Amino acid sequence: MNLIRTAVLLAAITALFGGVGYLVGGQTGMAVALALALAMNAFAWWNSDRMVLRLYKAREVDERGAPELYGIVRTLADRAGLPMPKVYLIDSDQPNAFATGRSPSRAALAATTGLLARLTPQEIAGVMAHELAHVRNRDTLTMTVTATLAGAVSMLANFALFFGNNRNNPLGLVGVLLVMIMAPLAAALVQMAISRTREYAADRGGAEICGHPLWLASALDKISSLARRIDNTGAERNPATAHMFIVNPLHAHRRDGLFSTHPSVENRIRALREMAGVAGPWG
Repeated sequence: MNLIRTAVLLAAITALFGGVGYLVGGQTGMAVALALALAMNAFAWWNSDRMVLRLYKAREVDERGAPELYGIVRTLADRAGLPMPKVYLIDSDQPNAFATGRSPSRAALAATTGLLARLTPQEIAGVMAHELAHVRNRDTLTMTVTATLAGAVSMLANFALFFGNNRNNPLGLVGVLLVMIMAPLAAALVQMAISRTREYAADRGGAEICGHPLWLASALDKISSLARRIDNTGAERNPATAHMFIVNPLHAHRRDGLFSTHPSVENRIRALREMAGVAGPWG
């Protein structure tokens, strides 16, 4: 069901992109918009992982530089039947992590130094299993395409004010203004919906990979609490990448909301506890 929902949402944002191009420049505008989307996605396909790692000044580590983290990832990758991904560390006191890479063979997992310092080995394993589930589900590629299309929709909407003279637009100037306002909003909502959908799926997959849903539930509880008090300066400078992290690094609202890039942590923990058959305190 999550896969179908993600496919529908991707189709929606692609249709939105083509529709904005049509309203801006008719059939020619639609063709140009789709060509632009292909070019941007090709660039993101080849460069997204290196770009985001460079943004956070992540440094690659091996079993000598970070033996505990590297060993955890290697064990979990074997359990998941995945190639060993590259492992990176980010100098940030806020505990958090993300996965990137266009395919399992090109995957990279990045964890902050705060994650290693503030979580137990079991909780770290839960987090890394969640990120490996993203890799196995190819969510990193899905989110790259979504983010690229959403950004392109916003760019096209800005063009509408200057080039929105399509005679086939029955609303005229009003239609142009509606495109400028509503298209970026709709694109952002679709992007956030896809992100929330994939987080729930990765929680389930991560719990299955590590074999202990409560490890991940405990990690989410701890990361969420600390992320509200500790800044992630890299994410604050690059908020468009916030959806990549396991927990929103930008001090967002805790409840499921229209503009939230992540599901409610409480809802995610509840689902994991149900998987473990636990109703009381942490097991």
